[in-house]
Amino acid sequence: MALTPELTDKSFSTTEKHNLQFEVLIDIGNKAAKQYGLSFKLTNALTEVYKNGVGLKNYNSEDSSELPIAATYLIDTNGIVQYAFLDADYRKRASIIAIINALKVLTTK
Repeated sequence: MALTPELTDKSFSTTEKHNLQFEVLIDIGNKAAKQYGLSFKLTNALTEVYKNGVGLKNYNSEDSSELPIAATYLIDTNGIVQYAFLDADYRKRASIIAIINALKVLTTK
């Protein structure tokens, strides 16, 4: 599953555009991101760029200037995080190979 602060319509567009085969849940106000310590506040300069260029409120329904850090977690059936990847650079994501290898370890326990 994925978690995003995007509005339902925007999230649905992303799901269709990338043909996602998993559930995408909405985290309005970054409530879950804040609980996991994954929310950060944009600088004033970036806030202006996102408000004027991207139209952040059009995507996330609010103007808090907060965004989540992209993170990947694999959580076992006991609720224990067995794999985590996060990077402040949103362009860097967990590699598919690392995720598959971590899943293999989880399924052999």
